[in-house]
Amino acid sequence: MSGMRILVPRERTAGERRVAATPDTVAQLVALGASVAVERGAGASARFPDANYEAAGAQLVDSADPSGAALVLRVAPPTVEEVRAMDRGSVLIGYAAPHRNLDMVRALADAGVTALAMELVPRISRAQSMDALSSQANLAGYRAVLTAAAEVDKYFPLLMTAAGTVRPAEVVVLGAGVAGLQALATARRLGAVVYVSDIREAAREEVASLGGRFIDLPQAGDMADAGGYAKELGEELLVRQREVLTERLRKAHVAITTAQIPLRPAPLLITRAMVEAMPAGAVVIDLAAADGGNCELSEPDRIVEHGDVRIIPGQTLVNTMPGEASALYARNVLALTKLLVSEGAIRIDLEDEVVAGTVMTHEGRVVHPRVAPLLEPATETQSVAETKGGDA
Repeated sequence: MSGMRILVPRERTAGERRVAATPDTVAQLVALGASVAVERGAGASARFPDANYEAAGAQLVDSADPSGAALVLRVAPPTVEEVRAMDRGSVLIGYAAPHRNLDMVRALADAGVTALAMELVPRISRAQSMDALSSQANLAGYRAVLTAAAEVDKYFPLLMTAAGTVRPAEVVVLGAGVAGLQALATARRLGAVVYVSDIREAAREEVASLGGRFIDLPQAGDMADAGGYAKELGEELLVRQREVLTERLRKAHVAITTAQIPLRPAPLLITRAMVEAMPAGAVVIDLAAADGGNCELSEPDRIVEHGDVRIIPGQTLVNTMPGEASALYARNVLALTKLLVSEGAIRIDLEDEVVAGTVMTHEGRVVHPRVAPLLEPATETQSVAETKGGDA
């Protein structure tokens, strides 16, 4: 990989405090023979000083100009202008949120940039070290509980005093994926009674193993898809499930929602009526707020106070612990980068199931079979919608 230049720019998205490479991962890239350029201040928000990058072998640069960079490592999706500044044939690794950034996806294809989207990494054993969704969701679930505990007017654990007994807080977690299970474990450690709902039958044992109480919902068989994600439900089934959840929410001091469907708006789990059924002083933490929210009243940029219930968007909670989040994310990015390196150069092998499942654009086309259809209504031809490779 001698002579290959890697660029790590400073993140410019509002509120984004993470960085795509740490001094530790930079040192590993340099050891492989890469030339790594890090924009000054790139790691400052995550408390990684420029001097540490320089000591790891990076070259500090004054701008994020990607000219001459064979590989650009990012956290947040780039702007269209940033994409257009990249060299044709160069490679981008980072989050893309393609369903929310279709203009950026088109720009990547038009610019001939090969983009690998971290949220598309297949959830298979071989790709676990690259699974940024899981590493970041773990932190989000943990931080969601701490935020709720700080915001709610309720003592979490059982408290027995001479003045009387205080019953433990009741927490409802919607979704038993990585974030939900971490939220369950953290809330239990704080002493709360935790109820968890999930439409995947496999989640029942996981919830029980962490001390949670599984909420039995009306459903039609196991609702897990081939990738281990929850399937979308029909409206009739959703209505029946909301009735069950409403009864549980009537006693809940905290609700934490974590349900997301890759490349789709978040499913609506908590309606306005369900919020209104919650007790005064309750708190909802919506980790899916960026994708429309699991709660009907969620807004991605502000806390909503509805009656005596507060709905807090939680999609940026990982940025409250940027050092830890960056360290994990950078390791995910490093593992994916190593997979692409072959005989001293980056090689995009679409026969590799991990690469094929992660590549979004390549050689002037949108090649991911789940991203390409998102652009079809906005284009008169199918040239950008040709697909190749595996499914994430």
